Amino acid sequence: MDNFLNLDIKTVHESLVNGQTTVVELTQKALEFIHSRDEELNAFISIDDEGALKRAEELDAAGIQEDNLLYGIPMAHKDNIVTKGLKTTSASHILENFVPVYNATVVEKLNEAGVVVIGKTNLDEFAMGGSTETSFFGQTKNAWDATKVPGGSSGGSAASVASGEVLFALGSDTGGSIRQPAAYNGIVGLKPTYGRVSRWGLMAFSSSLDQIGPLTRTVRDNALVLNAIAGYDDHDATSSQKEVPDFTAKLGQDIKGLRVAVPKEYFSEGVNEEVAEAVRAGITKLEELGAIVDEVSIPHTKYGIAAYYILASSEASSNLQRYDGVRYGLSERSGDTLEDMYVNTKTEGFGPEVKRRIMLGTFALSAGFYDAYFKKAAQVRTKLIQDFENIFKDHDVIVGPTAPTVAFGLGEEDDDPKTMYMNDMLTIPVNLVGLPGLSINAGFNSENMPIGMQIIGNKFDEQTVYQVAYAFERATKLYEKIPGGDK
Repeated sequence: MDNFLNLDIKTVHESLVNGQTTVVELTQKALEFIHSRDEELNAFISIDDEGALKRAEELDAAGIQEDNLLYGIPMAHKDNIVTKGLKTTSASHILENFVPVYNATVVEKLNEAGVVVIGKTNLDEFAMGGSTETSFFGQTKNAWDATKVPGGSSGGSAASVASGEVLFALGSDTGGSIRQPAAYNGIVGLKPTYGRVSRWGLMAFSSSLDQIGPLTRTVRDNALVLNAIAGYDDHDATSSQKEVPDFTAKLGQDIKGLRVAVPKEYFSEGVNEEVAEAVRAGITKLEELGAIVDEVSIPHTKYGIAAYYILASSEASSNLQRYDGVRYGLSERSGDTLEDMYVNTKTEGFGPEVKRRIMLGTFALSAGFYDAYFKKAAQVRTKLIQDFENIFKDHDVIVGPTAPTVAFGLGEEDDDPKTMYMNDMLTIPVNLVGLPGLSINAGFNSENMPIGMQIIGNKFDEQTVYQVAYAFERATKLYEKIPGGDK
């Protein structure tokens, strides 16, 4: 085994249980492949060889847990999820050498499940971007084509899974940052319902929008990981106390009679023709599997991007105040006053995109503009919530494209933030409303680049989202086609 491209979690687990391999051997192979591959891909910011191998030895010594599918599985965390004793940078110069003293709740949960943490993956600085090009540590490449972006902000996590470096990775999604890179790399990415997974230990971008979720090659793997990380956390006041079901329970159930809503706005101007064609073919496949498809309207979709960038940037301007050079991270003390230190630290420590969003958010919250911008954006959010509630009165899921295009070329949109922002126009509403949304590969364009199809569920109904995605995956078997392969 050179990589994990043709494997899933269950297959690898069975090889551990049967003694065909050990956790140490598995970890060594993963590290060897990453070191041979990642110089080009740049999916990782930090690779923890010593820690991963030590952990693998401990797990082997303890004995393989036959009923625990995640035991001994190599995985990675997005580098805005804090890991005790392991550098966590959020891909920013301001936190270039920051080493946390505690683990995020999701890290603790996965450690309890027996995973092996290989390292920390690259992202857009503080998760602000859609291409993983704003990272202080350099840009990540797409697993299918090294001249293309992997999407963002969880581009490192998506590329590491799609290229076979690890079996799964965690990302965070504020406006599409799990689903869009999953689409660009042809894998499965889920943004859970807001509150389903604890945000404790996630470096906050926009606290009312951020959610941690899994990126995997298959739907079942995704559900297995969500089983491990979901649940209430008394460290996080926004985490839900709602009972956590087995997210694999509906996998394999047919979807006959399920009602699928297809918003006409999701196929409007700006959506690439090949993307629209592939997703419409995917919807036809769902019909063939017995689903009932209706065209619907989400009339406030067109206001989503504007509302999102006001709300998210406003929250970011507040959340990023903590990086002041006093307590941790970069500290530029070349000036004469405390104010000089604040200004110099943030000027030197933050990149252009982060500064742009801080300025936008500060402006939107300022006296005289709050009512005109922030309050209006909050009202749009309420209207969108009502739009989705109306659809879910009569439908089980909503289906459409994940992103309006496939992965674009590196550097193509560097100087055009507006176009970059528009890449999230189909994913942003899900975050504003707090719903679960999953991206799955729906096919390929004429240049052999993956196309993502998004399946959106009602609040806390990830089970149905997985049910529909699994039925589509089994019927199409698109996951069998891998980067660099002919399958």
